[in-house]
Amino acid sequence: MKFVKPERLIIRGNSELDEKWVQARLAEDPSLLGLGDLVLRDRERPQPGAGRLDLLLQDPETDRRYEVELQLGTTDESHIIRSIEYWDIERGRYPQYDHCAVIVAEEISSRFLNVISLFNHSIPLIAIQMHALKLDDSVALVFTTVLNEFERGLVGEDEEVTEVVDRAYWEQRGTKETLAATDRVLEIVRRIDAGLEPTFKQQYIGLANKNGKANNFAIFYPQKHRLLVKVRAPQSGDTEAELTGAGLDFSYDGKAQRYGLRLSASDISKSADVLADLLAKSHAST
Repeated sequence: MKFVKPERLIIRGNSELDEKWVQARLAEDPSLLGLGDLVLRDRERPQPGAGRLDLLLQDPETDRRYEVELQLGTTDESHIIRSIEYWDIERGRYPQYDHCAVIVAEEISSRFLNVISLFNHSIPLIAIQMHALKLDDSVALVFTTVLNEFERGLVGEDEEVTEVVDRAYWEQRGTKETLAATDRVLEIVRRIDAGLEPTFKQQYIGLANKNGKANNFAIFYPQKHRLLVKVRAPQSGDTEAELTGAGLDFSYDGKAQRYGLRLSASDISKSADVLADLLAKSHAST
């Protein structure tokens, strides 16, 4: 295939392209942002005493709403404040939904990225940088997430407050059968990444690489009758169809963004391929 180097365009100040044009492209195909298969709920949505929200998008599976603010050129203080203000207004008007603020700009400087990061620890906030690329007489838009939502771990994942134990501790809790089931799932994990080992904590069994760095894309809770495995993954209709088809007992925690699988030994034997697929996808995204 022939390599062709595109020319980057700055939309701000361009005589042919403007913010309305970008809005229209995103309204036609919200998936361009890279946030999933979202749908358009509204465009230029009036905000009481505070202007208009550029785009309101929604995830049809989870009903989560994304308040999207566009800015041509370099982001600034007013863009950040406006994005947070619109997010706050929308979540106040529609508290039944989960909401996330999204800042989109052609340039996000390191200074403002640091500022956004501070807000990011207490507000669900995503920052996306947009590039317009020209190739011959065509223009493409490329969106790159430069700051994702701050991921809040479960209390059981907090290494500073979680006491390290050993395998014997879990054996003494009367969970030998489900501990054996844990071993079988760990065999699947090692086929995905041979460098991972179990880490035994008082609250759960996690995963770490050979240097001891935690990689808890999956965490294990051996219980008396079943093994509970929590796997970090975005909620997906395809994933849930596979789990349902395999006859697995599962639930989804939207806050922690984890699937909870309650497994028996026979579940692991019958559904090893489905489990391996979910674990592999989760591992790849970490």
